[in-house]
Formats: sequence, C-alpha cells, structure tokens
Amino acid sequence: MRLMSEGERQPASGRGNTYAAVTAAVTGAAALGSWAVAPDTRWYRSLSKPPWQPPARLFGVVWTPLYASVAWAGGRALVAARPQERGALAVSLGANLAVNTAWNWMFFRMRSTKAGLVGTVLLDVSNAELIARAAKADRTAALALVPYAAWCGFATLLNADLARRNRR
Repeated sequence: MRLMSEGERQPASGRGNTYAAVTAAVTGAAALGSWAVAPDTRWYRSLSKPPWQPPARLFGVVWTPLYASVAWAGGRALVAARPQERGALAVSLGANLAVNTAWNWMFFRMRSTKAGLVGTVLLDVSNAELIARAAKADRTAALALVPYAAWCGFATLLNADLARRNRR
C-alpha cells in the first residue's frame, strides 16, 4: 500500500468521486433548503419589503448557477488540497452547506426575520472561512466562491432591512 506524500494531489481515480460527493452534498442542501421556502404564506406576504428587493422569480435564477459554482469549486479545492488539509476543508464546506440550508428554515419556517438575520451573518462568516481554506488549496476554486459569498452578503443586507422594517 502506497501512502500519499505531503504535497501529492488526490489520485485521478478519486477525483470523480470527490466531485460526485460534493455535487450530491450541494444538491441535497439546495433541495432541503428549498423545501422550507414559502414565499406564498400570509406571514411572508405581510412583511414590509424594501423597494430594492429582487422579484421572487429571480432567486431561483441566481441560486442555480451559484450552487453549481459551489459544487465545482468545492470539488476542485478538495481535489487540490494537501491530504492534511482536505478533512478540514471538507468540514468547512459541509458546515457552510448546513448553515446555508438552515437559513431557509430559520427565516421561513420559524417565521423570524431576526433568526434569518442570525443565519445570514453566520453564513457570511462561514463563506469567509471556506474561501480562505479553499484559497490555500486552489486559488481558482476560491475565486469561484466569491459570487456566492457576494450574493449571501446581499442577502444579509436584505434580511437586515426586513428585520428592521418588521419588528414584531
């Protein structure tokens, strides 16, 4: 049995499995999160929304390529990561997907703009940590995560405005 040396990349045979696993995790997070989204509820419709909030149909259009970029970047970073950094990077990606999914439940299912704001702030922190870890493994992968982090930052501003407008 041959062990990988410290600087050695993941063997080609495992790369496809890595991308498949990351894609499955991202797809699962997206599906589980979208299950909680309920923009047609009386509660959500009653919220005072800022005039700069994008139309609901835009969210699906934006999130689809963002999730695809997270899957690609996550797979690429994990493949490129040194063996001793791969586990922490995988945990960082998994935690990020969990927080991403949790926001939908915190905001829509708990019907709480404040809980949603906590969730988006945690997601922003997680995004910064994930990008930093990805950058150590692969700069291109880290750069591919920037639009996702930027959109989540926009979501934080939107959620903060919703919380401010709807103090209940």
